[in-house]
Amino acid sequence: MTEIKRYISSIFFYFIPALLFSQEIFHPVQNEGVYRFLDELAGTGIINLNHTIKPYSRSAIAFYLQEANNHSESLSLRQKTELDFYLRDFGKEIDNFGPKGRRKDLFYYHDSLFSITFNPVFGGEMIYNSSGEATWWCNGITAHSSVGKLGIWATLRDNHEKPLLGRPEYLNMRPGGHIKNGTDWSEMRAGISWAWKWGSVAFVHDNLQWGSGYNGTNIFSGHTPPFFQLRIKMKPADWFEFNYVHGSLNSMVVDSNRSYWVTNSYGTDYREVYHRKYIAANMFTIMPLKKLYFSAGNSIIYSDYGFNPVYLIPVLFFKSVDHSMNSGIDNMNSQMFFDVNFYRIKNLHLYATIFIDELSVKRLLKKDEWNFMSYKAGAAIYNMPLVNMVTIAEFTYSLPLTFQHYVPTLTFESNRYNLGHYLKDNSRELYFSTSYRPLRTMNISLWYCDAVRGPDYTELGSPRIGNPPLETIEWHNQTTGLKIEYQVINDFYVWMGVTRSNISGNNSWYPDFYKGKKTSFTLGLSGGF
Repeated sequence: MTEIKRYISSIFFYFIPALLFSQEIFHPVQNEGVYRFLDELAGTGIINLNHTIKPYSRSAIAFYLQEANNHSESLSLRQKTELDFYLRDFGKEIDNFGPKGRRKDLFYYHDSLFSITFNPVFGGEMIYNSSGEATWWCNGITAHSSVGKLGIWATLRDNHEKPLLGRPEYLNMRPGGHIKNGTDWSEMRAGISWAWKWGSVAFVHDNLQWGSGYNGTNIFSGHTPPFFQLRIKMKPADWFEFNYVHGSLNSMVVDSNRSYWVTNSYGTDYREVYHRKYIAANMFTIMPLKKLYFSAGNSIIYSDYGFNPVYLIPVLFFKSVDHSMNSGIDNMNSQMFFDVNFYRIKNLHLYATIFIDELSVKRLLKKDEWNFMSYKAGAAIYNMPLVNMVTIAEFTYSLPLTFQHYVPTLTFESNRYNLGHYLKDNSRELYFSTSYRPLRTMNISLWYCDAVRGPDYTELGSPRIGNPPLETIEWHNQTTGLKIEYQVINDFYVWMGVTRSNISGNNSWYPDFYKGKKTSFTLGLSGGF
C-alpha cells in the first residue's frame, strides 16, 4: 500500500499543474477498420499522421477525420462515404456528425458538461479444417464518458475459445489472456485521463502498440493481455511529439519470500505471490520535413526492488540510470528503438523500425558474434493499379536472444506473452498483401506470409554470445489467405475467409489445430470493442 501511495503521489506532484484543457479517450487498436482508414488517408496524402504510436485517442481520430473532411475534394467517392460513416461515431468529439447524423448507440447522453456512451460487446467465430472445428465467442459491455476535461472509458469482455489458439508460447497474433476453467478468460480495458491543448496524462489498463508495420510491430506489439500504465503524451509543436509510459507487468514468477501458507475452513493452502515487475519507455518523434517522421526512444524492464520513482522522469536514458543505481552488480533489462515513416510521395508509405536489445560495438567487427536486434521494413502502395487498392510488402528479421533475458523476472514479457514481435527472437518473416476496398468499410484482402524461427537458445541453455542466426530452421509457416470483411454499422463487423497453410517444426510453438498442411475456412462477426 505504501508503494502505491508513493506511485500516485509522485505522479500528481509532477503533473497536476498541467491539467488544464480538453479530454482524451483512447480507442482500441482491435477496432481495425478506422485505423486502416486513417492509414489510407495518410498514405494517399490527405492527412498527416504519426503511424508509430498507437492507440490513438478518440479526439485525435476526430481531428484526422475533420482534416480529411476539409480536403474532401481530394477524396474518392468511396473514401467520402467512409469518412461520413466514421464521423457518425467520432463526430461526438467535435460536434460534427456529417450528413447522416449520429450513429445508433445502446445509450447516449450529451450536454455541455457531461457525455456518456454505452454499447454491448459480442462476437463469434467458427473455423473449420481437417482437424475439426475451433470456436470463439465473447460477450460484455463497453462505455466511454467525458466530464468536463476528464475522460473515462471501460470495456469488460468475457472470451470463450475452444481449443485455445492464443497461448503465450504460440507464434501467432491470436489474442489470449488469463485462462480460467481451461478455455475462458476475462479481459478488462479501462482508463481515466486528463488532457490539455498540447498533451495528456492518463492511467490506463490497456494494450500498447509502438512501431510501424501492418502485420505486427516489433517494439510493442499490442498482443499481450492489458496491463496497467501511466501514459503521458506531449505535442507542443506540429513537428515534435513525445510519448512516455510507465507500466506494471505480470512477471508470473513466484516470490517465495512473499508467499505464505493460509489455513481456514477450506483447509490449508499455499498462497503464491508473484515478483513485482515494471516497465518504463519513452519515444521522441520529430518531423524535420512535412510527412517525414523520425522516432527514437528507449525502455527498461526492472524488478527486485519494486517501484522506483526515478523512472517517472519521462526523458531519461534508462540504461545510464540503471548503471548508476546498480553499479558493480548485474543490471536490469534495457532496450533502444528507432522508427521512420516516409509519406512524401503521394500514394506511398515507406517505413522501418530497429529494436536494439543489446548492442556491443566490438561485436560489429566480429564474424562469429552478433548483437541482439530486430529489424522491420516495408512499403504500402495505394491506388495502384486500381483506385481503392493497397499493396503491402513487409520484411522482419530478429537476431537470436532479442526480446529474451536470462533472468525470469526481467524478460521482455507480461503474463509470459512477448511484448515485442510475435515471432520472438531468431526469426524471419516475409509478408505480402493486396487489398481492394470497393465499398465503404469493405476490405477484400489476399495475403501471403512466410515465417521461420531458428533454435531458441535460451530454452537450450546455450551461451549468450556467438549463437548463429537461423543456423537451423526449427519451425516454418507458409500461409496464403483470402479474407472478406465488412463493417455493416459502426463497430459491427462480419467476415469470412479461407487460408491454405503448411506449418511444420517445433510442436510447442503452434496449436495442433493448424499443424501440417491445412485448408481452413472461417466465418465470424463482432460488435463493440
